[in-house]
Amino acid sequence: MRGLAGRVVAGAALLATVAMLPWLSGTDPAQTVLRARSGDQDPTPEQLAAVRDELGLDNGPFTHLARWLSGDAGTSWVSGEPVLPAVSNAFAVSLTLMADALVVTIAVAALLCARTTYLGSRQLLRDSRAGTGAAFLAALPKFLLASLLATVFAVWLGWFPSGGWQGPASMVLPALALGVPSGAVIGALLEQSLPATFDEPWVRTWHACGFTSGRIAWHALRGALAGVLPQFLPSVVGLVGGAVAVEKIFNIPGLGRLALDAALAQDLPPLQTATLGLILLGFAAGLLVQLLRRALLGPALRDGGLTATRPPVLPPRRSARWVAAFCAITLITLVVAGLLRDPLQVDTASRLLSPSLAHPLGTDALGRDVLARLGHGAVRTTGVAVAVTAVCVVLGLLLALTGKISSGLTEMMSTLPAVLAGLLTTAVTGPSVWGAAAAVCLVGWTPYAAQAAAQFEQERATDHITASVALGASPAHLLRHHLLPAVLPPLLRNALLRLPTTVLVLASLGFLGLGEQPPTPEWGRLLSENQQYLELAPWTTLGPACALVLLSVLAVTGTATRRPARRSAAASGLRSAT
Repeated sequence: MRGLAGRVVAGAALLATVAMLPWLSGTDPAQTVLRARSGDQDPTPEQLAAVRDELGLDNGPFTHLARWLSGDAGTSWVSGEPVLPAVSNAFAVSLTLMADALVVTIAVAALLCARTTYLGSRQLLRDSRAGTGAAFLAALPKFLLASLLATVFAVWLGWFPSGGWQGPASMVLPALALGVPSGAVIGALLEQSLPATFDEPWVRTWHACGFTSGRIAWHALRGALAGVLPQFLPSVVGLVGGAVAVEKIFNIPGLGRLALDAALAQDLPPLQTATLGLILLGFAAGLLVQLLRRALLGPALRDGGLTATRPPVLPPRRSARWVAAFCAITLITLVVAGLLRDPLQVDTASRLLSPSLAHPLGTDALGRDVLARLGHGAVRTTGVAVAVTAVCVVLGLLLALTGKISSGLTEMMSTLPAVLAGLLTTAVTGPSVWGAAAAVCLVGWTPYAAQAAAQFEQERATDHITASVALGASPAHLLRHHLLPAVLPPLLRNALLRLPTTVLVLASLGFLGLGEQPPTPEWGRLLSENQQYLELAPWTTLGPACALVLLSVLAVTGTATRRPARRSAAASGLRSAT
């Protein structure tokens, strides 16, 4: 009941906030709607008064919300067309795209953890992987990957359509652009949790008794997947509302694109209906994830029969140190060299120059040195992204401690596009880098809350927690000595994997005029500004994209080179006693 009440309250609050967007923005809603209709930059007072009277704007937001809640989806303020058919068609398109992206996500995740699964099921796992490949794929910007796929496979090779939504062939490239980075995140998290599962006593017992490696692998995957499964909600279901850039590149009439266009035009009826669709999707997906987790774990989750899992002490691969050192040296060299140059000098005679001794990374469309802008934007980009990630991790952890009370809020917010959150935040704070950071924090905590809540639930169901409670351990003692040590390491690894995603979300908000304003150099803005020149001048995006990948790989491999701490004597004793 608490979970259901949380979902209802969260959904109602979100819908009420969306209903107030035209009035929160600080601009005249009638003026925005009139400009969206006709493009008139200087509407007359008579025209504005006519629009207000036609739409009933003087009645306030709650009158419109009450009419909409009565079952009348209404007509678009801009086009005058019925809202429900347009939203239904966009919802069907987005669901199809989400299903295709989910197939790609599962395939990529399976490939990334195949080696660990194969060796672990045969008791041959001797070292830990740094996750370099997963970090590389997770750091790929979705819109940049979409542009690259469209250029190579649609324009150059002609294998797939370059845009539109007219059959299975048109789904392949968008699904790859969305599914590959998401699959890398899921695969990396699964690969990091599998060694602990394969180190459990039952695996050694089954192996000694002659059970097949396939059967051992299946049961190990069941246990590891239960902790990773909640990440499918924010990583995959969120694609419906967050795939705006990919939908625009491939001209896909999806729900995320419809919601963004309606929000920018302050077209309230389709915006409210699209938001309701996202809320219902999050509600249904959250219930499905819970059912799948309980099916995977069985009655052990309810009866407290799970065994505690801790990562085994595996030495890192020697190549991880070399990769981390290479990434660190390359990044430092790029940043220092860029800081010695002027990032704001415009030279129109040097537009889109290819890399040379004078401009090692080339120039952009205004003739500005890409290396200079890369170096000067490093501190701001990484600083804001790390700060936002830290806030999101803390928020997610705190909300996860409340249990089922916050589960509904997590499901609702995970389907809210960050761009829409940016519009809501900017309406109050105005466009700024900190307004964009607040918008990302508003929705960015959901992956960490989902992961931490699932792991808290599984950890509380373990036998050593039951033994600790029987011995008189207080809730504070359990939290400090058992729950947090079990949850924090995988949560931090998830945060490192998602760091590039935070950079790109901040960039997308800045590109729409909601965040960092030009001409400030910032990595994500460099990618967004130069995306249209990918085919003509690929070096304009190659530099910041490589820097983003290097940062992600360095974060992952840098932590992988540290040997994990052994289990505490208390925890080991409790496990032996139980």
